Amino acid sequence: MLKLTRKLEYSLIALSHMNKKVDSKLCTAKEIAIQYSIPQEALAKTLQLLAKLNFINAVKGPNGGYEVNESLDNVNFMDFIEKIEGPQGLVDCNIEADCDLIEYCNIRKPIRVINDNLKNMFSNISLSEITQ
Repeated sequence: MLKLTRKLEYSLIALSHMNKKVDSKLCTAKEIAIQYSIPQEALAKTLQLLAKLNFINAVKGPNGGYEVNESLDNVNFMDFIEKIEGPQGLVDCNIEADCDLIEYCNIRKPIRVINDNLKNMFSNISLSEITQ
């Protein structure tokens, strides 16, 4: 029913890896990909997105790599999901009103309650709780 996308999984794995790094060395896409058996090309694209969204810093050059940009305590999980994947909803009418059944739908309101409860639950989880 509810399932994280690969992009979200790779993002969380990479952030967790960077968060647990004891020394101040930068992490490379290759290092993370090898350690967690993630396709390097897919991970590199995910890391570029995380850098573009300012979750991580990308340092260029021969000794370059990635590091966490800010405290992940300040980011809630729902905001993170929606920045990576866009608006989320159990059904499309929770995201957009373009539905052929909307005029006749008898489950829209109860589904919206469930959707809102899930979003609230995810909003009360900090990204650092997941990536510790």
